[in-house]
Amino acid sequence: QMQPVESGGGTVRPGDSLTLFCTASANIFHFRNVAWYRQAPGQEREFVARIRKPGVTSYADTVKGRFTLSRDADKASLQMNSLKTEDRAVDYCKIAGQFGGLDDWGQGTQVTVVS
Repeated sequence: QMQPVESGGGTVRPGDSLTLFCTASANIFHFRNVAWYRQAPGQEREFVARIRKPGVTSYADTVKGRFTLSRDADKASLQMNSLKTEDRAVDYCKIAGQFGGLDDWGQGTQVTVVS
């Protein structure tokens, strides 16, 4: 199967911005919800953001107002502004399964925020 591929992670200072990208074949991307999750060291995986179609989004309270998720035919972009040290995590893209099918997960991209 063609798994999603995340990119755009890196190391930044508090207050900086990063954009993460989730890319996949349009065959598995179209008409399927796309979500971002993240896992910080020693912490449980947590929901970050989800998009159904362009403009139809939901966000975790911890990132609401700072992160914006958008999508096109084969890419989802997570714009992260005003990054904080607590945003340090491995971020994973999940493309939802169809009608109870398996979700497709990427291998993650590291976001590090250090002062």
